[in-house]
Amino acid sequence: MAIIVNLDVMMAKRKIGAGELAEKIGITPANLSILKNQKAKAIRFSTLNMICKVLECQPGDILEFVPRDDDGEPDG
Repeated sequence: MAIIVNLDVMMAKRKIGAGELAEKIGITPANLSILKNQKAKAIRFSTLNMICKVLECQPGDILEFVPRDDDGEPDG
């Protein structure tokens, strides 16, 4: 996957646990875990909005594009 989710980094910076964040943004801890562990195929803008609101950050603080070649290896 070329999009990396750095949610755990922002959570650590803001000193908030997964259970607390899940509750504040209105999703299950299991779905938050899927997102944190790079298993999600998509994210709703409403969820991203709530994450950014609670963590006081920008979408780019959470999502990162890493170019990959056809083999899934980092470009370059």
